[in-house]
Formats: sequence, C-alpha cells, structure tokens
Amino acid sequence: MPRIAGNEQLRDRSGRELFSLHDINRLEPAEKEAIYRRLLTPRLAALLESAGGGAVNIVAPRGLRLVRMEARLSAGDRDPLFFLELCDTHHRQMELAFCQICDPAAQRFEVDRDSEGRNNVFATHGRNPGEELRAMEAGLFPHQVRHGLRMFGEFLPLLERLTDSLGMELIVAEPLSYDNAIRYEKYGFDYVVGKKLMLEIDAGFAPGGELFRRLDGSTPFRRPGMERTVRGRSWAIHDGILGEPWDEVRIYKTIGVHAGVNTFPRREG
Repeated sequence: MPRIAGNEQLRDRSGRELFSLHDINRLEPAEKEAIYRRLLTPRLAALLESAGGGAVNIVAPRGLRLVRMEARLSAGDRDPLFFLELCDTHHRQMELAFCQICDPAAQRFEVDRDSEGRNNVFATHGRNPGEELRAMEAGLFPHQVRHGLRMFGEFLPLLERLTDSLGMELIVAEPLSYDNAIRYEKYGFDYVVGKKLMLEIDAGFAPGGELFRRLDGSTPFRRPGMERTVRGRSWAIHDGILGEPWDEVRIYKTIGVHAGVNTFPRREG
C-alpha cells in the first residue's frame, strides 16, 4: 500500500494495478508516456512549453524493466535538458541509475571527452585535465559538462510518488562521485555500502589526516584548502587522491523517510 499521504496505487486505464516499470512498459505508448511524463518537474515542463513543447524522447521497451527519458528544448540540442534512467529490481526496488538536469544555455566543458576528443565514459577511459581545470574553476563538479538547474530537490518527490504508487518502499542508487553521495545525503539517503568509506574520507581530510597531507599542490586538483568544501574534496578524489578508484558506494532512500545522514558535517560549501 502507498506510504505517502494522498497517494494511490497506480492503475492502468482498465483499472488493473501496476507494480513495476515492467508493468508500465506493457501499456500502449500514449498511456505509458503519460505516466512517465509525471517525472518532469513543473519548472522543466514550463521550460519545454516555452520552447514550443521541446523534444521529449521516452524509451521504455515492452518486456523490460527500464525507462530512459531525454528532454531537449530542441531536437538538435547537443545535450539534454533532462536525462533520466530508471530500472526496477527483482527485489521490488526502484533503481535511480542516472539523473542529469543541466542548463543548455550554460557554457559547455568537454570533460566527457579525453584529450583526443573521444568519449571517456565518465573519465574511466582517459581524462581531459585542461577542460576539467576550466570546469572546476567555473564552479562545476566532476563529470558536469554544464552548470545544473538545481532541480533535483523538485524531481525526487515526483520519483518517490511514482515509486510509492507502484507499491515499492525503496529507491536505490550508486553515486557517480563523492559530491553526488553528499548531495544524496542531503535528500535523505542512507548507505547500503560505503558509509565507512565516507567517514574515513572525512577523517582523512581533517587537519593532520593522510588526505589532508596529500593536498600538497602537486596538481591543480590537490590544492591546500580543498578539504573544506564538497567541491574541493570531490575534485581531489576524482584526481585519484584516495589511491584507489571511487567505487562500491551504494545508497538507498526509504519512501517518505529522511535518514538524517551527514558524513561531512564541517563543510564550508
């Protein structure tokens, strides 16, 4: 049964209850698209409307447990305004695989390409240090190609309502970077795996800690003082300061519950 007050079990037009993305994806295209469009925040919808409706592409194959949504102000835009990937697990959890909401009018940084211009798959296949430095100095976080629109806090309640209406109790995710993990904490997520690592990182960046000592200016991403902010720590970790890849961090949110986790309580920004 739904946990959010006023929310109801999702049903199709015939009244049949729906319990998964797999169930939604069996519906006729217009019906399932109408359900998935509920994940567009009012501000996103208004931006699209101001562009004459924009271009929204929803990939939700029949027989599969996933959906991909891309929304652009214009079909020819290089980057989507909104990009989302969801799947549901066999344990009846909603997996937030990827979510990006960016300002298509903002300056673009080629951090998603290596120095030769090839797709670097989130910097796992090479980096572009020059572009990363420009992005960092412009106030972006690792992996951001443009400034965001600060809409995740508006999107998450919509995802919670959809998840709840399918009778699911948990949203799970895998943060792409340190700053993603901290951001998810702000919105009420807790850790399945990785909380010990996050606490070790906080201790390591404290004065006298090993990570604090490694902020020696040896690269632009390891400047003294970067330990004080989420952005600074995240760029240093992206630069390899941990001595091992950022990996094996899994988080979850119980519908309607804020976990109250804060693994960086003394941050300055």
